[in-house]
Amino acid sequence: MPLGEAEKEELRRLAGSPDLREDLARLSASRRRAFVERGAVVPDRVLAFLCEYNEFINHAPRKFRRIVDDLMKL
Repeated sequence: MPLGEAEKEELRRLAGSPDLREDLARLSASRRRAFVERGAVVPDRVLAFLCEYNEFINHAPRKFRRIVDDLMKL
């Protein structure tokens, strides 16, 4: 759905806002810190997050089922 003139004008006005630019820069600077330490991903943090997230969404693990196929192409 294309934007109307009112929406376009609002986006133009917001694009010039120094407060919005500062907020977005702050968000951008801190977006990957959850799993990164000293420039490298910490696997323990990723694993802990995934385990807690699965618990949060109440994900019940399924029984492992081997994939049986003779020809598998991507």
